[in-house]
Amino acid sequence: LTIVYDSKEPSFRHEIYSEYKANRSEAPDDLIPQFDRIEELIAKMKLNSIRKSGIEADDLIGTLTHRWIAEDPKHEVIVVSGDKDLMQLVTPRVRVWDTMKGVVFGEKEVEEKFGVRPDQVRDYLALVGDSSDNIPGVPSIGPKGAVDLLKEFGTLDGVVKAAKAGK
Repeated sequence: LTIVYDSKEPSFRHEIYSEYKANRSEAPDDLIPQFDRIEELIAKMKLNSIRKSGIEADDLIGTLTHRWIAEDPKHEVIVVSGDKDLMQLVTPRVRVWDTMKGVVFGEKEVEEKFGVRPDQVRDYLALVGDSSDNIPGVPSIGPKGAVDLLKEFGTLDGVVKAAKAGK
């Protein structure tokens, strides 16, 4: 068990795209003091936790997941999060448990939710954008169009190559 925290400093994504998460409102005033108390509780319980300056929790979770899976073919991971970006980690040995919705996402559930395989989720989000992170997608491409393109061309790179070829 490892609890993963976002960096308190801006991540490298803010350097790449200054409007990253620009539409997010601040946490409610009564919630902010709870963050330190939660961290204190986790430390007193001697639970593993990690935070890395300039790195978001998603990236740390992805790295830890890949390392754990690579270490032993018997290892499995359950990521506890409602973050749709983490759906791209799902494999037969990795699941995402959204406790707010009470759903455990395996490969089948990811495909039912997005219409694409877990390994296509990042390409899907690149095409449609991600309003929660203020990331614009490709103009005039919505969820159905993104699914159709990925079913036909496989990846975002395949879509770009097809577009350059006039398809």
